[in-house]
This record gives sequence, structure tokens and C-alpha cells, in this order.
Amino acid sequence: MKILVLIKEVPDMEKVRFDSRRGVVDRFSAPAEINPFDESALQAALELKERCGASVCVLTMEPPQAKRSLQDAYARGADEGILITDRAFGGSDTMATSRTLAAAVQQEDYDLILCGEKSVDGDMAQVGAETAELLGIPHAYYADSIEEVGDGSIRVGIENICGDRQVLLMKLPALVSVTKNIGKLRLPSVKRKLESIAKEFPEAAPDPSAQVRIKEISPYIHEPSGVRMVVSNTT
Repeated sequence: MKILVLIKEVPDMEKVRFDSRRGVVDRFSAPAEINPFDESALQAALELKERCGASVCVLTMEPPQAKRSLQDAYARGADEGILITDRAFGGSDTMATSRTLAAAVQQEDYDLILCGEKSVDGDMAQVGAETAELLGIPHAYYADSIEEVGDGSIRVGIENICGDRQVLLMKLPALVSVTKNIGKLRLPSVKRKLESIAKEFPEAAPDPSAQVRIKEISPYIHEPSGVRMVVSNTT
């Protein structure tokens, strides 16, 4: 089983400063770390690795210095890491990020993709679902447990929302976005920490000869097949 974990490098939110003039977080005002929600996704992947012998790869779309986050993930138990980096990615919104991640994911056959429900710096909670939609695979959000994996399917528990708890059964490949309640990332061993320093991680970048031209902008209306919406008049 091949598991891919999507991670993002974020500034330490307890130390970061806010640029009130530009209305954004000053990313260079604090040390960088793996997004805490993505740490939980990595922990879930590592537990599956122990349970069913899966391999775990982490993928991030960041500047070159994000290699340190891949090293950290490797030290914690990941097997491989991939860095997608290019100056052209600067300022990407969630859709541009999702399209880039989806294109990278399609280069390999992964059985399961895990990510955090959101990032602490953007708080958007969109990239996981958008990436899954672009890949055409089922996805679940706010998972706090992975109850069973096998026979081409996965069963996950969804955090209590509005007083109801759900259990979803999905076919693989699938994407699962997790909450912090799924688990706290383990500490790295000294051996893996030392090995991570010399670990090489492949880098990927867009084809410089490729060009994208916007021809038309129109409203997007999503009509999921197999879903029936019923509107009742209570007046």
C-alpha cells in the first residue's frame, strides 16, 4: 500500500507577526515548521505503515528551504519526500495549489492520500477537497479515526458535527483530510534524525516551455452526480 501525505510548511504561529499594512502573515518573522494539522496526517500514515506495511511519502509545494520539513518528516518515519518548487508558484491561491498538487500526485499510483483539514496560516480548508476533485477520487473531511483499510476500501470516522458522528466507507484510491484528534506526531529517533541530514529528496518544477493562457472566465456550478437535493417549503 502506498500512502502520500500532503504537507505545508508554515511559520510558528505563536511567534509570527502580522503585517497589518498588507493584511497578511509575515512568514519571515518566525521559524518554519510542518503545519500542525499535517503533522496529524503524517502520524495517521505512520500508524498505517505499522499496521499494514505501507510505504509513506510526503509531498510539499514550497520554496527550496522547505527541504527541512521533508527532513523532519523523514526523521519521524516517512520513507520518501518530494519537493515541488518554482518561483512561479509564489502567491498561488488554493485552486492553483490544488492543481499543482494533483498534477504531481498523478505521476505515481497512490492508494491513499492524507492531509490536514486546513493550514494554520491560511485557515481555508479547501486544498484537500479541491485536489481530490481534480483527481476524480472520493474524499472525506474532518476524519478523526481510520477504522479499517483493506480490500480496496477504507473506513473512516468523521468528527462529531452538529451532534452526529458519521462513519464513511470509500473505495481506494481516496483522499482523507484529518483533524488533530486523529493523533499527535511522534518524536523522531536520534538515528533517523541523523540520517535525515544526508537524505536526498527529488525536486519537481513545471515545464518552462508550457504556457497557460486564460481564454474565458465564467461561473462554476458543481452538480455532483448521484446526489439529489430536495427543497421543502415550510411556510
